[in-house]
Amino acid sequence: MSAVAIPRVRAGFADADSGTLALTLPPGDALEPSSSDRTGARSADTAPSTLRAVSRWQLLGLSINDVVGSGIYLLPATAAALLGPSSLWAVLLAGFAVGLLVLCYAQAASYFDQPGGGYLYAREAFGSFIGFEVGWMLLLTRIATAAALSNGLAEAVAHFWPGAASGAGRIAVVVGSLALLVAINLVGVRAAARAGVLLAIAKLLPLFLFVLLGASHFDAAIADSAGALPGDAIPLRNLGEAALLLLFAYAGFENLPAAAGEYRNPRRDVPFALLTMIASVTAIYFAVQWVALGTLPGLAESKAPLAEAAARFGGWWLALILTVGASVSILGTNNNTVMMAPRYLLALAADGYGPRALAAIHPRFRTPAVAILSIGAISLALALSGSFVQLALLSVVSRLCTYLGTAVSVLVLRRRHGDRPEALQLPGGPLIPILATLLSLGLLASASWKNLVAAAIALAVGAVVYLLRRKPDEAPAG
Repeated sequence: MSAVAIPRVRAGFADADSGTLALTLPPGDALEPSSSDRTGARSADTAPSTLRAVSRWQLLGLSINDVVGSGIYLLPATAAALLGPSSLWAVLLAGFAVGLLVLCYAQAASYFDQPGGGYLYAREAFGSFIGFEVGWMLLLTRIATAAALSNGLAEAVAHFWPGAASGAGRIAVVVGSLALLVAINLVGVRAAARAGVLLAIAKLLPLFLFVLLGASHFDAAIADSAGALPGDAIPLRNLGEAALLLLFAYAGFENLPAAAGEYRNPRRDVPFALLTMIASVTAIYFAVQWVALGTLPGLAESKAPLAEAAARFGGWWLALILTVGASVSILGTNNNTVMMAPRYLLALAADGYGPRALAAIHPRFRTPAVAILSIGAISLALALSGSFVQLALLSVVSRLCTYLGTAVSVLVLRRRHGDRPEALQLPGGPLIPILATLLSLGLLASASWKNLVAAAIALAVGAVVYLLRRKPDEAPAG
């Protein structure tokens, strides 16, 4: 196997301070290898490279798969407990707020067709050190997520097979699910994308059934009694908790650009997928919250709100479908995690931050095989040992740091480079990135001290790793 070097490129980007939200699409790419001018210069003409195999509609499925997880099955109860009937409009408002961040990622994605996502954007805007720190946090979070989701799947399966809750049964579910996902991702990006789309469809069908069958049973009196009584003042602390809860219900979209080197036309298709996803997911979350509010008395106290509501208006069979749907949601989200985490590792290793073997591309499968196997092995060890719990403390702050990094990067990149016809133009010039930056800073300010300290330690460790791996002729930072 040979390593693929991914050089730093400076592409030209749009610098329009006005205009409408429009995306000028370049000609689409057919299924093709990633050439040196798209994903990096190869060390030799015969070196294997990744394939540009993932289509626009597959990207849409992958983006939905990453955002809609098992959390939607618990969100209605938690949101109702914090905000009462107002939780319905809070879900909509959160979708709009996250949309600001999604627009920043969409604009940044229209500039590049290389792997790395937020790492790439921060590196190009601020230099190698800031870029590495962002990539380091992204990588740690993805590994912790894979381990946590594997354990979460065992807990979900325990509803049908009690043996999965502990002991050998839990080990079997954790090992079996991770091994399956690693194998799918190892044999080709097309297989991983197809699996992601199928799992996305499988996780959405129960939610569509819930909304379609529950709409006719909506009772406004039940909705008005959910959570806090009408007219009660909602405590400020509840608003802060609800903001984090609802905004993170839309998290995961930031990982889609990570594998841009394997998409047919990433500059066109990633923005399309991200923007279509946020509109679709916001509508789904709004509809699910509306049905749950109007069909389940005592929603705020429910431990399984969708399953309990489904049992009331659809019977045991619909409740069973929703329970199975929660398990499928976990598996689907973890497929995306196992797919995207190695691409962060690939981009970092190709830039010299790790053994070059981690950037190796399998000559037959055309995937970053060593990176995939490494992520799978580390995630498995963390899942079985329970050590992922400590890493999970990073998830809140690290995500917010990467959101902040991309929002600020867009401000820099759009002003640094000239106009290019394929770049996504955001209305209002720099207004949306500025609002996204303020949103990220506000959410960071509401994070707990425990999460902030964990993130600070991780960043310090990352700085040490950067200094140890930095090439002698490399500038230390932006």
